[in-house]
Amino acid sequence: MDTQSAGGDMTGKGRVVMLVDNKVDGDSRVQKAAESAAAAGWDVTLLGLVRTGKGREWRLGDAEVRLLPLKAPLAKRHAERHRSLLRRPLAYPPGPIAAYRRQWAKAWRADVATRRAALKVAPAAVGTPLFRRVEGVRLKVAGPVSNIVQRWVGLRSRHSTAAQQAGRRLRGPLDRLFTASWTAVKGRRAWRRLEPALWDYELTYGPEIDALRPDVIHANDFRMLGVGARATVRARAAGRSVKLVWDAHEFLPGVRPWEDNAHWIPGNTAHESEYAPYADAVVTVSEGLADLLMERHGLTQRPTVVLNAPDRPGEGGGGAGDAGDADGEPEPVPDLRELCGVGPDVPLIVYSGSPGPQRGLGDLVETLPRLDGVHIAFVVPNPSAAYIQSLLARAEELGAGDRLHAVPYVPHWQVVRFLSAADAGCIPIHHWPNHEIALITKFFEYSHARLPLVVSDVKTMSEVTRSTGQGEVFTAQDIDGLARAIKQVLADPEPYRAVYDKPGLLDAWTWEAQAEVLDELYSTLVTDRKKSEPRP
Repeated sequence: MDTQSAGGDMTGKGRVVMLVDNKVDGDSRVQKAAESAAAAGWDVTLLGLVRTGKGREWRLGDAEVRLLPLKAPLAKRHAERHRSLLRRPLAYPPGPIAAYRRQWAKAWRADVATRRAALKVAPAAVGTPLFRRVEGVRLKVAGPVSNIVQRWVGLRSRHSTAAQQAGRRLRGPLDRLFTASWTAVKGRRAWRRLEPALWDYELTYGPEIDALRPDVIHANDFRMLGVGARATVRARAAGRSVKLVWDAHEFLPGVRPWEDNAHWIPGNTAHESEYAPYADAVVTVSEGLADLLMERHGLTQRPTVVLNAPDRPGEGGGGAGDAGDADGEPEPVPDLRELCGVGPDVPLIVYSGSPGPQRGLGDLVETLPRLDGVHIAFVVPNPSAAYIQSLLARAEELGAGDRLHAVPYVPHWQVVRFLSAADAGCIPIHHWPNHEIALITKFFEYSHARLPLVVSDVKTMSEVTRSTGQGEVFTAQDIDGLARAIKQVLADPEPYRAVYDKPGLLDAWTWEAQAEVLDELYSTLVTDRKKSEPRP
């Protein structure tokens, strides 16, 4: 490790270590934050993770990106480690014993059947007449006994499978009692029992942060908040002044988790509540979320709002090796219509972003029979994912399989130009607390692509869309209403596109404007830190 890596940036504004609990690729907000901060003169290292395989490193503009291999033994639930006598008393302990017993019982039954057959077809090979008589008696007993044992082993194995499934789901009365008990006893420290896997992140990231000796730690979202807070405490205990920025992307109590169980929300919200007071500054994505964070955590200063806005078209960068060819020329932007196999005159609606049932992609698929000749493109992280494949299969069932397309993400600096090939951008998200309070990334990306919008009636987004006139609003989960709104914007798109000519509208919705806010925040924190340090 060189001198600079070992102890803070001596030439620039200061060292910033950014933390995110994903593989960085596909997280446009984090990529833009790292790249723009580095361009503004900060020494930036962005730490992400890989859940399988080895870590890797690359550069994103002038920022360094490191992916750390996450080891997660603490992610195993109690039922995956211990026998649950209360949940399924007949179950085998976790591990290979159930499979071993099943195979052993099958082998015994096979052996009994073979020995019976041998007595019939090859008695001489079995042994002497006396041995054969004894063997016959043995087999009369072994036959029914082995059958009973096999049935018993099968029953216990089924109980084991059920216990494992229930233990992973964590939705039963015992799970709710466990959560309530530890929450009552430990309060906001209960996450140590409810979500011990949060320690896996600490043990993965902590040593790397300590070695980098940052001036500012920028922790993205709730898992990294605790990691950043503990690193800040360690640094200050060692005599170094470090500032912690918590970037809250969502309102955690309003999240619809993939892992829907009795522990997830209580455990993670307790973790967030314990470490929120350690943040020297809070950043978030909307004024509405800022209000909720102030109320929930009793913040003394209002969070700084940094919108999920895209790069100004034509000005985005990119990491070395990602942004151009061998001659340094910009990488050509893929043609969305070419990827979908449609011509310039074919009506094309685009949805770009993370997929999920609550995001309304299924509703869009259901509109296809109502939208004669209209094609829909899903721009998603992984077009081969099971959920996307199920949507493609549903389109086939509806007789519209040739009009639904799934294509992969492009680098964040290409997104706006990539999407501009569509005729309209759709955001059919359902009512969910986090959907109500912010203008999400795709809203700004569609706007810079100058696309007419079709959005559901979630609060903030529908209000802005109606006030600007850049699109149509429909009632969430209303398939007929969604189809009508799409037909309306396709019938006469120009009035919606003309909204983007309003002076200043798109300028405020650029990452360049947000990067200035973030740079000013870092500078203020580092200046305050230097003022508070004792003079030598």
